Amino acid sequence: MKHFIMFGPPGAGKGTQAKLMVDKYNLRHVSTGDLLRAEIKKGSELGNQAKALIEAGSLVPDEVVVAMIKNEIETNPHVAGFIFDGFPRTTQQASVLDEMLAKMGKQVDSVISIIVDDNLVKERIKHRAMLEDRKDDMQDDVIANRIRTYHQKTEPLIDYYKKLNKYHEINGSGTIEEIFDQVCTLIETL
Repeated sequence: MKHFIMFGPPGAGKGTQAKLMVDKYNLRHVSTGDLLRAEIKKGSELGNQAKALIEAGSLVPDEVVVAMIKNEIETNPHVAGFIFDGFPRTTQQASVLDEMLAKMGKQVDSVISIIVDDNLVKERIKHRAMLEDRKDDMQDDVIANRIRTYHQKTEPLIDYYKKLNKYHEINGSGTIEEIFDQVCTLIETL
């Protein structure tokens, strides 16, 4: 069973590539945002904890998110592996994820980082916003803040995973198919 992390700025195409990976390799795409919404909708214990925190204006603690990820892994034994999208976003979260996987006898096998220039990221976010009618993603200041947050808070994970020899870059400026060809080449060499 393989465990991948999709990494890259907003609009890099992580979700698009993850969907293609799911279909080709029998992987399960684990988006932490989707997990939180699903657990809240189910009314599970974890979902109720998350809902109370969100309604109080607090962030959901890493331990709750990791418990949801653990539950997702345990309830999907039929897949060949998992693609984590949206977690970890900090080195602290990476450490918590590593500990949880180690207790299960598993590990992060590879981080697939889709590298995209900031200007292309802005174009893609605006395009996606038009397609999905996401008005917040049409504002330049909101887009700039999301990119800045990625560079400041998430990019330090690059060094974390490079030290573990698990970090791999994919050029994200091509077509969806060209990018997926690179992803497949990488996966098939691991």
